[in-house]
Amino acid sequence: MALIRKAARTDAEQLVKVMENAEKSGNMLFNPGERTVSSEAFADYIEAINSKEKSGLFVACENGRVLGYLIAQNDTPQRIAHRAYIVIGVHKDSRGKDIGSNLFIHLEEWAKKAGLHRLDLTVLCENKAAVGLYQKMGFEIEGTKRDSLLIGDRFVDEYYMSKLV
Repeated sequence: MALIRKAARTDAEQLVKVMENAEKSGNMLFNPGERTVSSEAFADYIEAINSKEKSGLFVACENGRVLGYLIAQNDTPQRIAHRAYIVIGVHKDSRGKDIGSNLFIHLEEWAKKAGLHRLDLTVLCENKAAVGLYQKMGFEIEGTKRDSLLIGDRFVDEYYMSKLV
């Protein structure tokens, strides 16, 4: 079973590779190869996000290898300080092995301790596996963002999903 923990600077190189792998699925915000992030810059990002009380970057690790990640990004205006926006990615070789489920279980425990009340995410409507995972973890579809993304030459809808904790 994978260990879920907060990411450390030393995870940056592996995390960048897992993110690039997840983006190859075509289901993430960035197109494959669209962004390039250095390990050093990402290490700085890890420190910055983990220094915030209600934000965090978590990794699923097994035998020293990063298999997946979950980012909980909280904004500071008081009216939205009770919520976090979630981004999750799992390496293709680790999908279907409860890595995503375990990251979400850890997220919910952490979110309650951090004083968060609401978790938000968006997902491609056509990404049935992800929608199923999010629903299994208690997220509900709140609405559809029509023509939200332009993938190639076609517009694609996204679901806006949330969970109250």
